[in-house]
Amino acid sequence: MPRTIAAWIIALIGFAPAAAEEADAKAVRKALDKALSPLAKGAEGHIKQRSCFACHNQAIPMLAFVTARERGFTVRAEDLQTQMKFIVKFLDTNRDGYRKGKGQGGQIDMAGYALLTLEWGGWKADATTEAVVEYMLQRNADLGRWKPVSNRPPSEASDFTANYLALRALKKWGSEAQKERIAARVDGARAWLLKARPKDTEDRVFRLLALKEVGAGPDVVPEAARELLGTQRKDGGWGQLDNLDSDAYATGSALVALQQAGGLAVGDAAYQKGVAFLLKTQLPDGSWLVRSRSRPFQTYYESGFPHEKNQFISMAASGWAATALALTLPTTTSSSKR
Repeated sequence: MPRTIAAWIIALIGFAPAAAEEADAKAVRKALDKALSPLAKGAEGHIKQRSCFACHNQAIPMLAFVTARERGFTVRAEDLQTQMKFIVKFLDTNRDGYRKGKGQGGQIDMAGYALLTLEWGGWKADATTEAVVEYMLQRNADLGRWKPVSNRPPSEASDFTANYLALRALKKWGSEAQKERIAARVDGARAWLLKARPKDTEDRVFRLLALKEVGAGPDVVPEAARELLGTQRKDGGWGQLDNLDSDAYATGSALVALQQAGGLAVGDAAYQKGVAFLLKTQLPDGSWLVRSRSRPFQTYYESGFPHEKNQFISMAASGWAATALALTLPTTTSSSKR
């Protein structure tokens, strides 16, 4: 049979597309496997050198770890437990302060990301998580929503990020005794979300997540998803700002939000374009490099993750990118446990 006719028959009956999908899955698995190692090193390195929680070294990497683990990748349960115990110990040092409405460090952003990390890791509610929720109920109560206190873009500068983190924490960790006050805070945040307009990718990502969280109207969440999707670049990625190049932080977070809250299928052409961008920009060491836009204020230290003074944003970016890649793979009932 002539080769051209054979190729035509194979394409007609669908074998060629299946082979392409398999090749894509192999590329994603290889990239994800490479990404997990530096993420684990950076997470472990942080708790060896610091006593405080770090969203860049612990939160988004935790999401990548558990998402990959659900798809059969090797992630040790004891390593996740170590991370969560570290976070709870840090929060517990201020348990009385939380009950009185006094937070720590990055306030809502820090507390919200800490509880989100515990949720992703499977931690159970306890007196400490309830105390942090109490703080969130009191924080910015006069505004009817939450405001960040830091200006450390992209992850600690957005009102939308702060509100999503608080809303998710109240929904997940609130006690029965706090239920009525939680409902009032959710109503206030919902009213603000419906009026507020996003200005950059971080805003659009977390506005979409927050609108989904508060159960916004049936037309509102799809419109927010379309708005975020509409800012995808020709290269398949997203930029943090309109005047910045596409990068792994903006691209990974956008893909995760679109899939988790916007209902975008991972097989959709737009999602696949984003995946192609991430695969193309991953470095040989498994990480993604993103340049920091934040003014440093903490004492510099090496966590074990590459990129030196850009390591924190790059680690968060690599966590988002790894999660976005992992979501394209089928889950397995027998997650690998080293």
